[in-house]
Amino acid sequence: MAAVAGDDSVAAGRDANVSADRGSVAAEVIHGIGMYVEAPRPEAARLPVSLPPRPLALAGREDLLADLHGLLAADNEPTPQVVALCGLGGVGKTSLAAEYAHRHLAELGIAWQVQAEDPVVAAAGIAELAAQAGGRGAADPRDPVASAHAILAAWPGQWLLIFDNAPDEGSVRRFLPPAGRGRVLITSQSQHWPGAHVVDVPVLDLAVAARFLKSRAGDPDQEAAVDLAAELGGLPLALAQAAAYAQATGITLASYLGMFRQRQAELLVRGEAPGHPATVAATLGLALARLDADAPAAGGLARLLAFLAPEPAPLTLLLANQEAVDVELDADVAAVLGPLLGDQLAVGDAVAALRRYSLVTPAGDGMVLAHRLVQAVTREQVPVEQARMWQRAAAALTEAAIPADPSLPDGWPACAALLPHAQAVLGLTSSGMWKIARYIGDSGSYRAARDMFARIAAAHELEVSYGPEHRDTLVARYTLAVLAGKAGDAAEARELLAALLPDVVRVLGPDHPDTLVTRNNLASWTGEVGDPAGARDQLAALLPDKERVLGPDHPSTLTTRHELARFTGQAGDPAGARDQLAALLPDVVRVLGPDHPSTLTTRHVLASWTGEAGDPAGARDQLAALLPDVVRVLGPDHPNTLTTRYELTRWTGLAGDPAGARDQLAALLPDVVRVLGPDHPSTLTTRRSIEYWTSEAAPTG
Repeated sequence: MAAVAGDDSVAAGRDANVSADRGSVAAEVIHGIGMYVEAPRPEAARLPVSLPPRPLALAGREDLLADLHGLLAADNEPTPQVVALCGLGGVGKTSLAAEYAHRHLAELGIAWQVQAEDPVVAAAGIAELAAQAGGRGAADPRDPVASAHAILAAWPGQWLLIFDNAPDEGSVRRFLPPAGRGRVLITSQSQHWPGAHVVDVPVLDLAVAARFLKSRAGDPDQEAAVDLAAELGGLPLALAQAAAYAQATGITLASYLGMFRQRQAELLVRGEAPGHPATVAATLGLALARLDADAPAAGGLARLLAFLAPEPAPLTLLLANQEAVDVELDADVAAVLGPLLGDQLAVGDAVAALRRYSLVTPAGDGMVLAHRLVQAVTREQVPVEQARMWQRAAAALTEAAIPADPSLPDGWPACAALLPHAQAVLGLTSSGMWKIARYIGDSGSYRAARDMFARIAAAHELEVSYGPEHRDTLVARYTLAVLAGKAGDAAEARELLAALLPDVVRVLGPDHPDTLVTRNNLASWTGEVGDPAGARDQLAALLPDKERVLGPDHPSTLTTRHELARFTGQAGDPAGARDQLAALLPDVVRVLGPDHPSTLTTRHVLASWTGEAGDPAGARDQLAALLPDVVRVLGPDHPNTLTTRYELTRWTGLAGDPAGARDQLAALLPDVVRVLGPDHPSTLTTRRSIEYWTSEAAPTG
């Protein structure tokens, strides 16, 4: 029975008994990185050599081979150089290792590959190496591993030992030679290899897959070939099956692609690929059937993954909290998935069971990747009503895993991991999708967040349970406007808010808090578009209404006073802004407390307008006094903390100490990059400021 397509052992063409018939798929295998044919074995070597056949070509891998040689070829080192080639099954790690070995045979006294997936097989391979390299009499049958290590340590020249398809570091640890002038190359799906250089082998090369499709189907349509290769995920068996079906029926690749997008399940059982007795559906379906019998929880996990996006799934997040989602799961789903929720050990067992059938690939800590065709076959096996249950389960687990406050950087890695799955399973009107869209904006991708909220707002307007006058629809339109401004289009923000305000007034009334907030933000974006005097006047007109409706001590009223002070300053009266903020601060402290974030913000802005009013040293001193409180309340990595540090550097420079500003910014930059990322707008601003203050601090003359 053929193994699951995509596994290295299927696609690499390693079997010495593969037919050399150039017309058969078995003799011409697509393996993600090139086309391979059975090549003659090396001529009899003077010294021990045991390698798979050399691939005929490795398209696009020259740079990777050069990098690999640079890591391995460290002459005269007393200990072996160890490199782990990591990547998904079927990506071409084994073929890359074989090509490297064949290219450098002239430099090597020993070149030996060990099948490392099974420790018993690996031990036998090491024993054979000891017998071949040291002579049958020299190898100690009681401990062939120690014999091999002794032989390699004493070997006078360079040697290469390949451990192929190693599950993890622990599985080969006892086989790794501790000494000798050698090279150790490990191929593995695992990314965790302490003590070794890790080289990631990129997943399927679509250009190569497309060339295979064109060649086998006799169709020169490059665009269709590339698109079809992507749809098939580069799976070798699926590529061969698609090409065979197209060739047999006489249809074009473009026609096959169109049918595949509409009738995927049916095509996965059609197209007899030479050299493969089973179709994709049959091959994968058999593995899934065995899984259900051997490990029902793992079968449930396979179904959950099938209804998520074809991206790495963060199981540590999705299956973390039983209490959060068990009431939302259908009984049949809960019976299967229940044992996995909140139990990392059970999840690990389920993943191990899936890996036994090559149905998932580890994709980092707590994440697994299911091939898109594994997902397709799994979905097809689930009856329609059960499919709806699993869709609901995928949505419930994804929504529960999204952090409650997407504005906090600590939750951004989780949001990033969940993003493709949220887009695959959550509706645009769900609270989870709102939080994901907010995360996109809070992390600095304002344009992407704006575009997502445009879709969210449109979905609310069209959905019967909401409609254009629903409060959530109005909030979505409001958020869209704010994000448009943050994305750099203040005019669009103002126009959207100006269009929104009459609807808010009509639906909610002129004195509704949301109406007042909309007026406040319309005024703010009016100022941002270049009309600070207009913003000031709108806010001055708004303030009495807020005081009347909400009261003078309401936080929203205090916000309007804050914004009024800001645009008073921007309209040309920095001293007036300073004085208004100085009058506002005691009220903010009294109402919200000295440690409230809004209190800290008011102190921050007061310091800035103190500087703008002509007292940069005063601004510097106020910010220096503020910073410890911000760190204590918000933490050292909060974006507001980073902003306070940035403003302190600015006023330090303007107060006459450009070198001090430069040094503070140099200390700030690594923290900004670590927290916000290298491409965040604040990171770019910090870099530009370093350049500016460095030039200002440079001696002249």
